[in-house]
Amino acid sequence: MIAERGTRDKLEKYFDLNCPLKITLQTGGGATYDFCCFGVDADEKLSDDRYMIFYNQLSSPSGEIVGNEISSGMEFTLRFNDLPDKIQKLVFTCSIDGAGVMSEISTHKILIGDQISAEFSGGDFQQEKAITSLEIYRKNGWRFNVVARGFNGGLDALLKFYGGEEIKDETPAPPPEPKKISLEKKIQEGAPKLISLVKPLKVELEKRKLLDVVARVALVMDISGSMYGSYRNGTVQEIVNKILPIAVQFDDDGELDFWYFGNRCERRTSVNMKNYEQAVPRNWDDLMTKLGGGTEELVVMREVVAEYENSTLPAYVVFITDGGFSDRSGIKKFLTDAAYLPIFWQFVGVDGSGYGLLEELDNMNGRYVDNANFFALDDFKHVDNKELYSRLLEEFPSWLKAIKNNGVLDGSAKKLRPPSPPDKSFRDKVKGLFGF
Repeated sequence: MIAERGTRDKLEKYFDLNCPLKITLQTGGGATYDFCCFGVDADEKLSDDRYMIFYNQLSSPSGEIVGNEISSGMEFTLRFNDLPDKIQKLVFTCSIDGAGVMSEISTHKILIGDQISAEFSGGDFQQEKAITSLEIYRKNGWRFNVVARGFNGGLDALLKFYGGEEIKDETPAPPPEPKKISLEKKIQEGAPKLISLVKPLKVELEKRKLLDVVARVALVMDISGSMYGSYRNGTVQEIVNKILPIAVQFDDDGELDFWYFGNRCERRTSVNMKNYEQAVPRNWDDLMTKLGGGTEELVVMREVVAEYENSTLPAYVVFITDGGFSDRSGIKKFLTDAAYLPIFWQFVGVDGSGYGLLEELDNMNGRYVDNANFFALDDFKHVDNKELYSRLLEEFPSWLKAIKNNGVLDGSAKKLRPPSPPDKSFRDKVKGLFGF
């Protein structure tokens, strides 16, 4: 059903409200947009701030409303049977963070489940800073109203309108840090052969406001048999060369944590500006044989998590492989569980094909924050360095914002992680297998 502004109807005509229902808002344009759901009472006031769902609070007290940030928007999952009686209406909004007005947007989409949609453009609005997109309210059951009207003022004004307190950033300002030695100077003095990489990297760091970021950096290298050609022709050494400057920039010690993996994995000596040319050993084919020749991605991913899960710094992990992950369900569950940890996984495909699950990462729902990205560069040795660093750093800034806003970096998000089901005993597994 294509809905228009002002469309009202009963939700139960289209959906089983005993099941979770998803509401999606997406806005395209040149500004930064904040999406919010206000759970208000009979007086249309936010009498309980815990029912304001937005980027800094992604769940109501018992998970009756859960937000999930997606590309250009937010997805809200509603469990109507669990909502307390005091919540009489859910109001969904979009507001501009910073400069801009709603008449400048390219599109504003509203989706109710998979059956009802509405779409608007900048021409449907004027100089407003926000849109009241959708209302879902109690009236002999639950009904919806496609409002799609502009609202004067941004998120703070919306919050004031619904009777909440003004949003304030209560995070204390960090103490000033010692001025960093420039990346140019570090590379010139420590690894002059890599100096040509500095300018294109610095352009991307400045553009994405990453110059002051401090983070751990890791490189995880596939050394399965199918990577033989990439080791022989020098591609793997070139990868090391181009990732190292990121570590020199982000990590205070300027070192790149380093793993090889096949059927098994091996952590190597950290790579730095003194030893980077020995990161790929001369007898790499012996190491390939030693680690099994196949690929067991979860083996090395568990080691990486063990290293960084309690880190007070974000960890940026570049994971190089030439093929799709074999254990799709296992990897998907692993990344979902790891979304509560301060680890960003930047997967890169090299000299391969059929990347499978990796190509679906941007659309993989159910994660607390989007903690992974993938792209393929099958001619790594010859790709333009500016393009390389642009793609490597494309989603890292939004992840840094998400982990700061959602308690991942300070460790509080771990308390929200659902407990893993206990492993079945051997006896239970046998019973299940044979039907005893």
